[in-house]
Amino acid sequence: MHTMAHMNRRNFLKSTPAAAAAAATPMSAQAQDFGKSKLKITGVTLKPAGARTGTYTFKPAPGAWSTQNVEVASPMSIYPEYKATRSLFNPDPGKMDDFAVEITTDRGITGRGLGGRAGGQIVEGHLIKLLLGKDPFDVERLWDVMWRSTMSYGRKGVTMNAISAVDIALWDIIGKALQMPVYKLLGGQTKDRIPCYCTGNDVEQHLQFGFKRLKLAAPHGPADGLAGMRKNEEMVRQTRKALGDEGDIMLDCWMSWTERYTIEMAKILEPYRIYWMEEVLQPHEYAGFGRLRKAITSTRIVTGEHEYGRYGFRDLLEHESAEIWQPDAQWCGGLTELRKIGALAAAYDIPVIPHAGGLSPETVAFTMATTNAPWCELFLPPPGGPKEVYQRFEDRMRITRGPEGIYMQPHDAPGLGWDVAGV
Repeated sequence: MHTMAHMNRRNFLKSTPAAAAAAATPMSAQAQDFGKSKLKITGVTLKPAGARTGTYTFKPAPGAWSTQNVEVASPMSIYPEYKATRSLFNPDPGKMDDFAVEITTDRGITGRGLGGRAGGQIVEGHLIKLLLGKDPFDVERLWDVMWRSTMSYGRKGVTMNAISAVDIALWDIIGKALQMPVYKLLGGQTKDRIPCYCTGNDVEQHLQFGFKRLKLAAPHGPADGLAGMRKNEEMVRQTRKALGDEGDIMLDCWMSWTERYTIEMAKILEPYRIYWMEEVLQPHEYAGFGRLRKAITSTRIVTGEHEYGRYGFRDLLEHESAEIWQPDAQWCGGLTELRKIGALAAAYDIPVIPHAGGLSPETVAFTMATTNAPWCELFLPPPGGPKEVYQRFEDRMRITRGPEGIYMQPHDAPGLGWDVAGV
């Protein structure tokens, strides 16, 4: 895994006279100062992305769950040579990784944002020339410029991965310039703390940590027939027994099932009270998701992890495809677009629970500031490590415990708090 170099904010402020003076200025005066003299973007640099779950050097316990090292149902499960693990068909490490972008300004304020797989080439080859010399506070205009300029060869996927990273870095700059955490800029606090669920099949570890909401990765799909269905059921049965009646179980199917298979699995799993089934179909199957919502009443049909921008979510809405939307800020267009997706959902009373939301400071900020964003998703470091690994995770995520299990909070550092969050 790559390790991102985290800049200590105090040292950073000391390193630039303008920034150090700004830190000593009251917030209102500083905001007025930046209003008189616009910031200008002076540089855009690519960096390796830090792992969303943090970095670790220990060897996980034997049998520990990992989406790269154990079988999980996928769209490629129909091909035996790729079925065993995702690593067999994913790009080779270092070839098309997630990436970070660092944007510098003429006033010593630097912003950081993470984007999805292979987006870095779009930033370097195209977007930089559209950003240099521009005011980072013009975030809506810059988003639209990036969107319109890449529309002829993008609209979804890699180009949105690129736009996302830049947009998140711009919000980081704005928060730092105004000496405010981004969640305050987005609307402030809508809840005391954010309830979280944990994804992964290391159920014993997650329960011991204190989670009462668990999302399991379905290991089997249509390629495994009836035997696979029974194995899926057994995993859910054991989890419900360990969790008890009060907690919630979700099931992530990662674009690998069919409509018929989903209906049959929903019937089999009905006694275990599944809270939702996620991404059961391929992401473009808007009508199919809509049909499943009408056919299945025992659980919620949800999706959105691999959907992009407000127009993709408008398609979900028009087909009544999902009871909960799950955009990823680092893939769907960044915070600027995530806010629009959240507003569209709010008009129809649809909850928004972003993919991997608890691991990215921008999405934690969005969730804290958004009334129809009730939960965050977390991934624990795998079992088998030293105690300090999990304590560091708790500290970075600002973990607390309560009636709903595990909670987290955004950091109060100016901007997104990448340095203190350790992501």
